[in-house]
Amino acid sequence: MNFAVLFPGQGSQYVGMGQSLVMSFPVAAAIFKKADEILGFSLSELCFYGPEEELTDTANSQSAIFVTSLAAWYALCERLGDGKRPGAFAGHSLGEYSALVAAGALEFESALQLVRARGLAMAAAGKTAPGGMSAVLGMELRIVAELCNAVCSSTG
Repeated sequence: MNFAVLFPGQGSQYVGMGQSLVMSFPVAAAIFKKADEILGFSLSELCFYGPEEELTDTANSQSAIFVTSLAAWYALCERLGDGKRPGAFAGHSLGEYSALVAAGALEFESALQLVRARGLAMAAAGKTAPGGMSAVLGMELRIVAELCNAVCSSTG
């Protein structure tokens, strides 16, 4: 079976994430339980019920996406059965950590601690130097350049 697995990065979080996986797959429930124990707080409650503002905080969203991604991965492994492994793993930004765990290059516990530290550090940096990120899809390069120049002129 030839397929690849791509894990998402920050920005893919939403209230309710992972809840249906936990209800359908004991392996997913075990991952969330383990994460709650490692982190010392109920990440699962935050993922399932919010509040959204707390979930989208970088300090929390990165751990939430990482754990949900791996819960989905382990549920997929259970469905696929033995011997069916992807030919490649990849991740967008934060998703690289999920890919490394899924590929067997990092242990879940260590990676979760890294991801939590990364999220906390990025949240702190964001308070020191606030900013944002946007995606540009399907827009003419000329218009993107004009918008960038206008923002640059108004913000310095």
